[in-house]
Amino acid sequence: MATNELKLLGCWFSPFTCRVQIALNIKGLEYDNIVESYYPKSDLLLQSNPVYKKIPVFSHGDKIICESPIIVEYLDQVWKDNGAPSILPSNAFDRAMARFWVAYIDDKFFNPMRSGLIAQDEESMKKHFEQVEQVFMRLEDVINKCNNEGMEFFGGDKIGYIDIGFGCYISWVRATEKIKGIKLLDETKTPALVKWAEAFAVHPAVKGVVPETNKLVEFVKGFVQRLVDATPQ
Repeated sequence: MATNELKLLGCWFSPFTCRVQIALNIKGLEYDNIVESYYPKSDLLLQSNPVYKKIPVFSHGDKIICESPIIVEYLDQVWKDNGAPSILPSNAFDRAMARFWVAYIDDKFFNPMRSGLIAQDEESMKKHFEQVEQVFMRLEDVINKCNNEGMEFFGGDKIGYIDIGFGCYISWVRATEKIKGIKLLDETKTPALVKWAEAFAVHPAVKGVVPETNKLVEFVKGFVQRLVDATPQ
């Protein structure tokens, strides 16, 4: 397929852009990677996603798709017969459960993580990161069920929808640990999840896509300062 038929507008630091890049790699698709400036947002982004004004934005010819979970599902459906692995399960119930857990991750993980990053006092930071740890404990139970069936990933013996949905955040977790001097993914509390994270990071579809931790640390510091400055005092 010609590269100019598929375009991805996103940023290197965005976990949601990462999701789509991993899915594109799994499907073996070539695409034009268009880097969004974001600070300020480009005219292309505002025109492509006038509703949410957020990345990523995926273009397939004249079709424009927004929101990373929707883009990943689109890729899986449109290129389901190209010989590449499926991302979502074929079974309807398993597919529903995969969607449930990704929605849970986005709902229960992202906001506490961000709030913990910008927290200016120890008590507030601890409260938010305790919520993050609760999510990890819940996902530990989910991955253990997969491990009981002899599987390495949430998606079985290959990475799937939940793996992509959660794995896109791993670099942000590592950067947060460095900045705050804490341990969020702890092998004493969530050993299966730590093992999963290590396997996910070296998967061919993932390697080179997720940001390098030290580079992300510098970005996150600036990101946090912008959030702090924008928070009403």
